Amino acid sequence: MDSIIRKLALTLIIALIAIPVAAGDRVSLPDMGGTATRVLSAEQERTFARDFERYMRAHGVLVEDPMIRSYFEDMGFRLVAQSSRPNAEFHFFVLREPSINAFATVAGVIGLHAGLILMAHDESEVAGVVAHEIAHVTQDHLARALEKQQQVSLPTMLASLGLAMAAAAAGAGEASQAVLVSGMGLSAQFQINHTRQSEAEADRVGIGLLGSAGYDPEGMSRFFERLNVHSRAMGQGPPEYLRTHPMTVNRIAEARNRAERMSTRNPRDGDEFHFIQSRLRVMMTDRPDLTAEWFRQRLEKGERSPEAMRYGLVLALIRARRLEAAEQTIHPLLEAEPDRQIYRLLLAELRLAQDRLDESLNILAELYKHYPGTRAVTTQYVETLMHESDPERAQLAMEILRRHLRRNPNDLQMTEFLARAADRVGDKVRAAEALADSYYLRGGIKEAIEQLERVSDREDLDYYQRSRINARLVELRSEHMRVASRNR
Repeated sequence: MDSIIRKLALTLIIALIAIPVAAGDRVSLPDMGGTATRVLSAEQERTFARDFERYMRAHGVLVEDPMIRSYFEDMGFRLVAQSSRPNAEFHFFVLREPSINAFATVAGVIGLHAGLILMAHDESEVAGVVAHEIAHVTQDHLARALEKQQQVSLPTMLASLGLAMAAAAAGAGEASQAVLVSGMGLSAQFQINHTRQSEAEADRVGIGLLGSAGYDPEGMSRFFERLNVHSRAMGQGPPEYLRTHPMTVNRIAEARNRAERMSTRNPRDGDEFHFIQSRLRVMMTDRPDLTAEWFRQRLEKGERSPEAMRYGLVLALIRARRLEAAEQTIHPLLEAEPDRQIYRLLLAELRLAQDRLDESLNILAELYKHYPGTRAVTTQYVETLMHESDPERAQLAMEILRRHLRRNPNDLQMTEFLARAADRVGDKVRAAEALADSYYLRGGIKEAIEQLERVSDREDLDYYQRSRINARLVELRSEHMRVASRNR
């Protein structure tokens, strides 16, 4: 029952955030493809992606692995760079959901469900879905779909979501489902506004983005065909993506014909995708022993990329604590490409699992020296430095973290590590500030304010500490008032 409610809640919140227009507001819609469309106010548009991220994180559905996030963000921005709005704000998220789905909402927020990524055979298939969703945004399809939804109140919908979650928490399953079903009616009404015309245009524009960005233009039609085959084989109705993006035989044929006439500029080899997909598969399982067997079978049958299957097998074996098998399995990768970054990171993870901490740190220190701005390297290095309660290593971690967070202030995981590192070296003020930031990034603005207010009462603050804390309090109180007024 809990999993059903969680799934319904996620479905509803995606529908809700895609329709945030208060009753009585009027939206001025430009011509199709115009650049002036604004569904939200300027302030709401500025903060929407951050609010979305915090909401998804608070409910445990956001994939935060730096390697996976960086890969799909890079994919998204490669495609956006070829669009009619290359300088527009876009935000790409992977959600920890096994269903086959993707969506675009206001303010350039695009989400991919893990199930969709795991179903794809290559990166061009996923890129085809991302390009299609980008086209829905750049062609203003969302704004046009919202034209008939302006009588729906955002506070009413958010209140429905809150009631549903409160009922779920209290164990009132039937009540929460009733609330959610009423909200899902709004979702269904919204979904039918994805007309054949908008879908055909998103296909046309998206296929153009694929070729220009170096992806195979036929990736989109291949994936749509795969969805249809999957739907017939499962016998359980179409995947969620097909329910919100109606598919016809003619539409698939038109997409295929258009792609065949288009050339690919600077084609990519797409090898990295298979490693990212393997990593996501291990992250999504709660039975790493069974997942290890899945990888082993693909490796023996020669299915998919053998290097990526071996990489996934090593990861799954580490998670299953089968370290001797992992040691044997990783050797062919290292012998073939001993300096490849993803293999070195894998080796460092294995050495840590084997309680060979110094060896793991040596590998990561060398990688950080050559790739200091790489999120995956930085994150794993900090995690390993903080593996034991060593103040000197915590001090080094703190220095790395402060550099990283200047460039990536919304990185929750690294913010939490900063709080721990500062506490470990005895910097209680910096630890308290980082803890407040972590509350904020999880959506707890009130908790963040309370934390900083307690710190500001300390009598041992110097001038710079007090100024920094007071300035941050002003920012948080202002945002708290904004959120409160918006939700009235």
